[in-house]
Amino acid sequence: MSSAAATPAPTPEVQPRFQQLFTELETRFKVTSLGSDKWYILAISTLAASPDPERADQLYLHLISQPEHSTSPARQALIRRLREALIKSVPIVGVCKPIEAILSINKFERDEDKDYTFTRENWQSDEANHERGSAWMQKLYSRNTGGTLDLFAAHRDFKWLSEEITYGLYLSDRQVLDDVDTQLVVLPGIMSQNLPLETHWHIRGTRRLGLPKEEVQIIWDCVQLVSQFFDVKLNKVPTVEAVEYDV
Repeated sequence: MSSAAATPAPTPEVQPRFQQLFTELETRFKVTSLGSDKWYILAISTLAASPDPERADQLYLHLISQPEHSTSPARQALIRRLREALIKSVPIVGVCKPIEAILSINKFERDEDKDYTFTRENWQSDEANHERGSAWMQKLYSRNTGGTLDLFAAHRDFKWLSEEITYGLYLSDRQVLDDVDTQLVVLPGIMSQNLPLETHWHIRGTRRLGLPKEEVQIIWDCVQLVSQFFDVKLNKVPTVEAVEYDV
């Protein structure tokens, strides 16, 4: 007597409310010059900062259903970008939420789509790391760099943390994500936590990268959209217009 054929597992589907959210984010980004691969960096960073980071699985399922991610190499390239965004989210929101997010994605990765690259395998806390971090910080903070670091004069562990770890180890690494990608992790991640001072710094820093005010406004609006989706109020963050004087 032959055994019955195994019933194939159902194909995971994106919940309609998440489908609508991601489509709206993508639509808003289409009127910018940022390109088609930027909106989902904001999406993953806001999900990592949200009360429900496990819903990164919904973003992944949404993305791999699109034609541009129909091949295994394309899905491997996609996961490298999502994973690096989550790694860069660690100094912004802490380690636990990004772990929840990447493991929720991992459940739906096919074996042939898994990417085993390891970007920080040979990282060293050395002068090169310090210089990379300092250069990226200088690009964002410019004339405000010294004054910002001086805020930690009586708390030098935080100065060290900013220079060597946050900017050196995490944010200045360019193996996977570029400058704008990185700001699409940092600004949305900070703003999602309703943090006024650092949101100001990173609206200003994003403008200093050369993004027009109108495009930074779209980023700001998209972060608000995701926060409203999760019933989170962002009532302390400055507007883009309120920061413009400081750019």
